[in-house]
Amino acid sequence: MSDLYIPISLLAVIFTFVAFFYASVGLGGGSSYTALLAIFGANASIIPMVSLTLNILVTTIGSIAFLYKGHARFRLIAPFIATSIPAAYLGGMLQLPKVLFYFLLIVSLAFAAFRIYFSKDTKPLLLSNIKKVVLAIISGALLGFIAGVTGIGGGVYLVPLVILLGLGTAKEAAACGAFFIWVNSVSGLLARIQYNSIDIDNYVPLIVGAMIGGFAGSLLGAGRFQPQTMEKILGSILVVAVLLLGKKVFVLVS
Repeated sequence: MSDLYIPISLLAVIFTFVAFFYASVGLGGGSSYTALLAIFGANASIIPMVSLTLNILVTTIGSIAFLYKGHARFRLIAPFIATSIPAAYLGGMLQLPKVLFYFLLIVSLAFAAFRIYFSKDTKPLLLSNIKKVVLAIISGALLGFIAGVTGIGGGVYLVPLVILLGLGTAKEAAACGAFFIWVNSVSGLLARIQYNSIDIDNYVPLIVGAMIGGFAGSLLGAGRFQPQTMEKILGSILVVAVLLLGKKVFVLVS
């Protein structure tokens, strides 16, 4: 993490607050972790592994909470994770060139920001059950691959997709999102541990910060914040990251 523009202790404090707010509304925050690491100059090979690790820590509590409250539905999430788990593992195996990694990251963050700021509530699509399953399988593979490569868990895309397809309620979609992020992050991280070497001691402060923030958010902040409001506030991080990464890619290719 020596490439960071700021002390890692300060970044750990920032991550603590990010994890708190995301966990308080049942979200993982992988897109914001990835964006912050990119903004503050983390090495491209480090970003996915750190974000995947933090995704696992923050969403573990959320996944257990949803299971305990009975919102999780395995039949709903099964078509998505059937393809996302191997795709996330495949993405985690890849070591993309820096320019290609940043380009894929920019596209992913831009879509996430667009979803947060511009998507509106829509009625479920009128599709047959077979078509819904096919879409779930295809989208699961795509989101899993992105998770493995970039460290973005994919929950920000999956939750509205579940609702759009009419597969479940808002709480059931949130439960799917938390579990989806968790399994993809575990799969992608396992691949990266096998095929990439990294000194975990370098980012222990970020792990500690995310654990504290995620635990506090789950226990103290549950129900106190509107998910839409928090998404838009923290989504500003994504917009800044897209702009800064766009400038970085322009410098690299010019």
